[in-house]
Amino acid sequence: MMIANDTALSVEEVASTFAALGSEQRLGVLNTLVRAGPDGLSIGELGTRSGVTGSTLTHHMKILSAAGLVRQEKQGRSIICVGAAYEVMEALSAFLLSECCADTAEKHESHTHD
Repeated sequence: MMIANDTALSVEEVASTFAALGSEQRLGVLNTLVRAGPDGLSIGELGTRSGVTGSTLTHHMKILSAAGLVRQEKQGRSIICVGAAYEVMEALSAFLLSECCADTAEKHESHTHD
């Protein structure tokens, strides 16, 4: 999923992205990349640090990449897993917080008129 900075997320986009994070291993892989910073990690180092290796790591990276949460770049013979797509995580946070407390005033007013 690619998110433009000026585009509000649809419920479907948010649900799809959160579904990609619905695995403890994938969440751990993403957290490892977040901790590594914007330079990312080689696929081997990511496996070592996250404890997820081989075809399992490849599977999880494919899902995280399709969700727009990580990128993979070929650098010479190595594949570098570039840190989390911070703009996607910011958009997810904005989606969740966009209506924070929206019903609070309404609930408060309805209780004061009883």
